[in-house]
Amino acid sequence: MHTVVLGTSGTTAADVIAVARGNARIELSGEAVAALAAAREIVDALAAKPEPVYGVSTGFGALASRHISPELRAQLQRNIVRSHAAGMGPRVEREVVRALMFLRLKTVCSGHTGVRPEVAQTMADVLNAGITPVVHEFGSLGCSGDLAPLSHCALTLMGEGDAEGADGVVKPAGELLAAAGIAPVELREKEGLALLNGTDGMLGMLVMALDDLEMLYKSADVTAALSLEALLGTEKVLAPELHAIRPHPGQGAAAANMLKVLEGSQLTGHHQDDAPRVQDAYSVRCAPQVAGAGRDTLAYARVVAERELASAVDNPVVLADGRVESNGNFHGAPVAYVLDFLAIAAADLGSIAERRTDRLLDKNRSHGLPAFLADDAGVDSGLMIAQYTQAALVSEMKRLAVPASVDSIPSSAMQEDHVSMGWSAARKLRTSVANLARIVAVELYASTRAIEFRAGLAPAPASQAVIDAVRKAGVEGPGPDRFLAPDLAAADEFVRGGGVVTAVETVTGALA
Repeated sequence: MHTVVLGTSGTTAADVIAVARGNARIELSGEAVAALAAAREIVDALAAKPEPVYGVSTGFGALASRHISPELRAQLQRNIVRSHAAGMGPRVEREVVRALMFLRLKTVCSGHTGVRPEVAQTMADVLNAGITPVVHEFGSLGCSGDLAPLSHCALTLMGEGDAEGADGVVKPAGELLAAAGIAPVELREKEGLALLNGTDGMLGMLVMALDDLEMLYKSADVTAALSLEALLGTEKVLAPELHAIRPHPGQGAAAANMLKVLEGSQLTGHHQDDAPRVQDAYSVRCAPQVAGAGRDTLAYARVVAERELASAVDNPVVLADGRVESNGNFHGAPVAYVLDFLAIAAADLGSIAERRTDRLLDKNRSHGLPAFLADDAGVDSGLMIAQYTQAALVSEMKRLAVPASVDSIPSSAMQEDHVSMGWSAARKLRTSVANLARIVAVELYASTRAIEFRAGLAPAPASQAVIDAVRKAGVEGPGPDRFLAPDLAAADEFVRGGGVVTAVETVTGALA
């Protein structure tokens, strides 16, 4: 099994994916253990002094003015975890919780939190045992980090609350720890606070969204090319010299991908009724510009994610010179903004894909294709309602594109008076990403069927590879009306699994 070794300098997106989705094992490096021990010595020394230090010998948030006596400090750390584990609503997905815990452990291992090495090791042990705390949808405002979600994770480390075992069964956390031979942690000064204070949930969801969207943008380039073919469009608009004079990197990459897919097609550039095709509609002609702008948005979001992955996010933090200082690095604004930005880009990509699908189905605009791609239009409705479904998904994506990061709600008796709502931005982006895959799947379904109606003209070899692969995956071709939902579900699974990209790349080589 793949092993991820955590040091003091952060982690990578690939490691987050490996732990969250691939169940990779986690080890702490010797460097991390040494840094943990050194920072803990500083915290212990401050705890022994009479002067109050936030998070070490005081209350939290709006209650930070109270000095806590030594005999109450362990109770203080337990209490903050218990009281902050106040989430409500549906359970959050297993992969999100694993990413959340792993990223909190990443910051703990930086040596800036003051957490003891044994607590960090317990976090790794819980992940390695496949134990997943029950975390709920609502509870984070994305400032002081993802407090409620992280608190539910910390509660599991204490042997309290509920968690899911490696077998998928939810049980009391104490039972799962005991079965795995893991002793619950006894929290000491600052440790409860250090386990709760971070952007780890929103960051984990950003990393996974970037991974999914990279594949979906490539898939959308392919389905756009298939639609262009099916509509007998011109590939001349994809010429690299045209995109070189407007040198947005994403636009050039999208155009290059489409051109690769269309190489060798007999369908492109045809005339109809002896009238030359001077221009295709925007949804076809401007596909690289829209997809390219989204790709450039992904590139910027990836930079933000990489910076955050290299960060130590806690409050207060232990500095190398021995100071323990309060700060605002837990604020989720940098992550929240790009989460919202990605939702906007994804909605627009879904929107342009739906417009191409609608064009394929409209006999007045499809250049000779049957109405709704039906076998016997009138008797058969063809893909009429598949496009309705696609339109409904686009409509929801537009609603989800409304930014969460501008919707601050003050909390903690006005101490936390401007929050990021980054967790909410991440949650709605996950829905958008799932919807985008479905939208691309409907365009795939329509465009492959449309190409098969163009008898006598061979599609590009790459296009044919996609048609063959999607048919093998259980998505049927043209014919009389049938129960469409299973076909659409199979197309969605094919897209989400990377089947579109894999099929094309067997012919074209790697797409950009």
